[in-house]
Amino acid sequence: MSRITDLDARHVLHPHQVAGHPKPPVVFVEGKGARVRDEDGTWYIDGTCGLWVCPVGHGRAELAEVARRQMEKLEYYASFWEFTNAPAAELAAKLAELAPGDLNRVFFTNGGSEGNETAIKLARLAWRAQGQPERTVILSRKMGYHGVSYGALQATGIPPLREGFGPLPGDFVHLDVPYPFRGTTTDGLIAQLEAAIDEAGPERVAAFIGEPVIGVGGMIPPHDDYWPRVEEVLRRHGILFICDEVVTGFGRTGRWFGADHWGGLHPDLMVTAKGLTSGYFPLGAVLLSDRLMDMLDGQPIRHGFTYNGHPVGCAVALENLAIIEREGLVARARELGERLLAGLRTLEALPSVAQARGFGLMAGLELAVEDAAELSDRIRKAGVIVRATGQKLVMSPPLVIEPSQIDTIVEVLQRELAATPVAA
Repeated sequence: MSRITDLDARHVLHPHQVAGHPKPPVVFVEGKGARVRDEDGTWYIDGTCGLWVCPVGHGRAELAEVARRQMEKLEYYASFWEFTNAPAAELAAKLAELAPGDLNRVFFTNGGSEGNETAIKLARLAWRAQGQPERTVILSRKMGYHGVSYGALQATGIPPLREGFGPLPGDFVHLDVPYPFRGTTTDGLIAQLEAAIDEAGPERVAAFIGEPVIGVGGMIPPHDDYWPRVEEVLRRHGILFICDEVVTGFGRTGRWFGADHWGGLHPDLMVTAKGLTSGYFPLGAVLLSDRLMDMLDGQPIRHGFTYNGHPVGCAVALENLAIIEREGLVARARELGERLLAGLRTLEALPSVAQARGFGLMAGLELAVEDAAELSDRIRKAGVIVRATGQKLVMSPPLVIEPSQIDTIVEVLQRELAATPVAA
């Protein structure tokens, strides 16, 4: 055991591990492009971007240089009240330029959970400012993932993540997700949405929150007509739409944002993080529509975080977005996503594979296994990192991944899945 693995085993409490029973740590020490290396010298193809985080790939010296220059100039100052800094203002303007619709104002955060927490609070605050404080109900969805802070956790529709933490905030309603493989229909989902609004009372519903494509829950694209019909229902009832783009933003789906699909959606709030800086600095941003800003006009915003609009993070984000633009990574996500999905569909011939799915450069396999965790461990030992979630494998490699590396992912999956027994 190395010094680092010993220190980690004795002192670090990891997310999603059993307390007091840590698995032997895998210590990563280097990354380049779509690969990472552990302390033993083994290189892996990063099929997950860590946690959907790194579209421009690992080891980008230009991002480190931007951070260094900004730290030398202004490493930090608060962004509360009227205080600001140049990178934060410039990044907000860039995000307004890239975003769909009239999302012209930005509230900065440190990540996705904080972003969804912020969006939920601002939606409720906006209705209070309009003299409708009773509009507090948030419509969310089963299998959706929106983070693990208290409000965001209650919006998250994955029950094991909510267990054991005591009472969570009230006024959340979880609806079914579009899941074509499991036989859902848009007609049925819209009927359920209408019924939930009627039961809660339209005058009490503040907002609906959803991911354009279910990510952590298993990489599940919706029915083609799902989102336009959802948006029509929300508009008819005056309900705000929170679009969670933490996973799908910044090129992952083959467009800048997931909302750009389906003819273009018009969220009132859009939550981003992860790919905003490619993980080179913790940063998130909630984009607010002109409609929402009009509702909030004159309302004090008594909400914020110490590192709001961090100048180093914002400088890194600006350069990260510039890399995505100049290297054509949004189009590359479409092209390589098609290659990955075509390869994964060949695996449907295996007894252990029920369905292959893809949307841009995000992909998933629905498996006929009890639990995919052991399988993902074997795949990692074969040199590829993928994510297991229940009976599914999820992939979201860097947008800079090489075609040959896509092919290697498929080859390793084929070999390991061929040796996987089917659940009884």
